[in-house]
Amino acid sequence: MSAAVQEMSTRCSQAERLAEFARVTTDDVDEAAEQIGRIFCPHDLKPAQARASGFSARHNCAAFDGFSINYVAYGGTVSIDPGCLDRFFLVQIPLTGTAQVWAGASGVDAAPDRTASLLSPTVPTRMMWHDCAQAILLLDRRMVEQRAAALSGRAAGTVEFDPAIDLRAPSGRHLQASLAELMRLAERLGPSGRLSPAAMADWREALLDRLLNGQRHGLSDAIRTFSGQAERLPRALRAARDHLAENAGEPLDLAQLAGASGIGIRALQLGFRRHFGVSISEMLLDMRLAGLHTRLAQASPDVSITDIAFDLGFTHLGRMAGAYREKFGETPSATLRRRMS
Repeated sequence: MSAAVQEMSTRCSQAERLAEFARVTTDDVDEAAEQIGRIFCPHDLKPAQARASGFSARHNCAAFDGFSINYVAYGGTVSIDPGCLDRFFLVQIPLTGTAQVWAGASGVDAAPDRTASLLSPTVPTRMMWHDCAQAILLLDRRMVEQRAAALSGRAAGTVEFDPAIDLRAPSGRHLQASLAELMRLAERLGPSGRLSPAAMADWREALLDRLLNGQRHGLSDAIRTFSGQAERLPRALRAARDHLAENAGEPLDLAQLAGASGIGIRALQLGFRRHFGVSISEMLLDMRLAGLHTRLAQASPDVSITDIAFDLGFTHLGRMAGAYREKFGETPSATLRRRMS
């Protein structure tokens, strides 16, 4: 082990996390860029000092299904230019040192317990780290975009977050706490440990909720509107939406829905358009599609897509598959294959 790496080991001994998951430990700039680039994405890595005096790099990574928790540390001051991340979102929470992060036209001064950064795959990014170690959550792009589609009532597409996370705000504190808990869990499990499918699904749900409902992004308003949070919902519409959700697997009965809400069918139809931005049948279809996507994302190997579809109220499999593809950008069987791979 080189002198620079030994020095970094001493300096970071108290702060280093996920030590049993070591993937990269080096004081060679080119080696660090190549090896960390294989885990994340190719990027330019340059020390501030031409001779790379004091440079060292460490990357520990615990991978799960659709996400990973990482500990990344650089000794010295380094510039990192990955461009667009393309395949994933990154939440970066500083543990020691500081970093400047530029995402598109926005800049973030990241520091422990104050400000973190959230990088979107379609926004060009570059960074400057100063003796910095960060806890980094990587989330699969498709997983995030498909969940945003399910929550917003829109087709799957680009999601771009505000890059700054205020760690002093409740949403930032909760996200930071979730990452810390995930790190502790990974350390308890160790490299040979495995989460049960149910526990894995619970973690995916928690992380997606922290991200899509806790941090500001381009679909935040659409999600609030579709869920009825954008304004105070009339009691009748709230009752109708809840009744629709509880009986999503049953054929749509407008008279029954109107009875549950206490207002007439026409008022109900107009209310859905005004407050949710969709018709009653469109909201029901989206509830069913979201339910199908969630079930497939948590499916066991012997699952039947047909059985799940009928259980959720779909009666025409061809139309269901077309609507699913339009919303999530892939067929139900593709979602299931990706879950099983």
